[in-house]
Amino acid sequence: MSAQVIDGRACARSLKEGLARDVARLAADGIGVGLATVVVGEEYASAAYERRLRRLADELGVVYRPRALPEGAGECELIDVITELNDDPRVSGILVLRPLPRHIDEASAFRAIDPRKDIEAVHPENAGLLALGVPRYVPSTAASVFHLLDGWLDSVGEDRADFYHRSRIVVVGRSNNVGKPAVSLGYQRQATVESVDEWADRTNGLGRHTRQADVLIVAAGKAGLIRAEHVRREAVVIDVGINPGRDAEGNVRMVGDVDHDSVAPRVRAITPVPGGVGPVTDVWLFHNAVLAARLLAGRPPLSGALSGPGSTEPLLEAS
Repeated sequence: MSAQVIDGRACARSLKEGLARDVARLAADGIGVGLATVVVGEEYASAAYERRLRRLADELGVVYRPRALPEGAGECELIDVITELNDDPRVSGILVLRPLPRHIDEASAFRAIDPRKDIEAVHPENAGLLALGVPRYVPSTAASVFHLLDGWLDSVGEDRADFYHRSRIVVVGRSNNVGKPAVSLGYQRQATVESVDEWADRTNGLGRHTRQADVLIVAAGKAGLIRAEHVRREAVVIDVGINPGRDAEGNVRMVGDVDHDSVAPRVRAITPVPGGVGPVTDVWLFHNAVLAARLLAGRPPLSGALSGPGSTEPLLEAS
């Protein structure tokens, strides 16, 4: 058996076309869309992500305001920058890139973001709305995971509701920006959902959980964590990991949390790294920035309303 590769790049291209139309329509009405990113220190995955967002902002005609602070910047300095961006009318969405240095309290930084501009739903108000099934914004990576899953189910002729109702989803990783939102979105699809983290790996119990998964979502931040012995045949594997690795020539390249070469022959479908969840996440972040721009401008919800709590159907302007 050879796994079907779920092509995130093709999905992202389709989403980007609709998003560009939304941005242009808002601009014609005098409403700007702006994204601000805040980075503290230097970290490979954050730097790679920031570069991709910069390029995409230029392609979409979105104002992009990157802010970079040194590794030793204090918590008060970070909050001052966030407050400045809260007050900037050119910015509709704010993203504080993880990881933050250990001396900065992540929760304090996230509480400082204006909830209306908190497009990754890390502010307690937005995280609570997501957990209740009535999200203001669906975090971009978790949204992208399920958007890809939903699209793949459509492509193979599976009924979404039936598939989720009979499936066990196992999420590896419990981060606030991916793991926990993915669990919430799985619940909202009425799947059976299980969450495990690095402790299961340390106690040699990881495979006991992951081998039960019909859908395995891996967002642990550990390169090659999931190998062939961790998955059951015919599972669907979604790899969210972005880790620096080196090829045979010693060049740095991105690798996932899943050992693709050993896992792919066993499973029904799999996302690659790069080219899987990442490209969709990039576009979805700007999609959320568009929603925030409308909210800040007092515009009504978009047509093409959510098909249900936590839906990851893109919301597009009416033609």
